[in-house]
Amino acid sequence: MSCSLNLRSISYKKGDKYILEDINFDLDHKEKIAIVGQNGVGKSTLLKIIAGLKIATNGEIEIFHNKIKYQNDFEKYRDEIGYLPQDVSSFFLCITVIEDIMFSLLTLGIKKEEAYKKSIEMLKRLDILYLENRVIYDLSGGEQKIVALAAILIKEPKILLLDEPTNALDKKSENLILDILNKIDKSMVIVSHDKIFIEKLASKVYNLENKSLTEIRLS
Repeated sequence: MSCSLNLRSISYKKGDKYILEDINFDLDHKEKIAIVGQNGVGKSTLLKIIAGLKIATNGEIEIFHNKIKYQNDFEKYRDEIGYLPQDVSSFFLCITVIEDIMFSLLTLGIKKEEAYKKSIEMLKRLDILYLENRVIYDLSGGEQKIVALAAILIKEPKILLLDEPTNALDKKSENLILDILNKIDKSMVIVSHDKIFIEKLASKVYNLENKSLTEIRLS
């Protein structure tokens, strides 16, 4: 099976202290894996390294079998890697839902009429068409998470990196996001504390502890 992502001997040092050491794993094409662990062990840091938002101190990353040597090398994959941060409050660049989702397409050079059409289709697909003209900052936390996910998915990335996608959401919003992600046929790395959510979504689970990553089985 072809791989979307390979990490080899990744380490990350903050100040004089290593947060991550000798991290290795492969993400196969359209595979969904989860990373669990206690607060503060470096899960979000690892996800940001994969996304190209932080630079590993040591080690090597391959994306679609292409080696990433410098941070600038991530630029060619920006639209193929969709990163959803844990806190999406600063994610948005426009006032209304439809404007923000359209903006993702307008930056790719897609004409306004076509961007609007595709954005409406995405809202329908995620069952949130009723939010079309709502002001984003008037939405609930769950609604904002789903709108942020829509803005990512509209660009059709090949890899999704999701940091605590159900954190602080009500059960309805959590179930909606779970349903959306289960229907998406893409490679995913999900950081989450939610064991039930992970069991329903991920095919492989890693535990980050003592700076190292170990594959585990969820009972």
